Amino acid sequence: QVQLVESGGGLVQSGGSLRLSCAVSGFTFSPYLMSWYRQGPGKEREFVSSMAPIGGHTTYADFAKGRFAASRDNAKNTVYLQMDSLKSEDTAVYYCKAYATVTGLEYWGQGTQVTVSS
Repeated sequence: QVQLVESGGGLVQSGGSLRLSCAVSGFTFSPYLMSWYRQGPGKEREFVSSMAPIGGHTTYADFAKGRFAASRDNAKNTVYLQMDSLKSEDTAVYYCKAYATVTGLEYWGQGTQVTVSS
């Protein structure tokens, strides 16, 4: 059974930090493009970052550059999103996604809530 389980969300003050985790099970993790998305209240889901399966090349949305850092541990089947200098506008549910570039299959986690108080 394929599962992506996010954790690490919570309530933090503006300027604070959080580290999100996404634990993957049920499939071979390493060949997948791993991404983070978020959906703020009343907003569309938006891209945050993605990390290539080989080489680990990472791309970020403009709002995440310089503040967020994605990483992956293939041995633990886990990806991380370190978020620093958080702002109230970062308040959202954060989701991880696994995407198989060859087959087009994709899987989503259930999301973890991040709330930044100003």
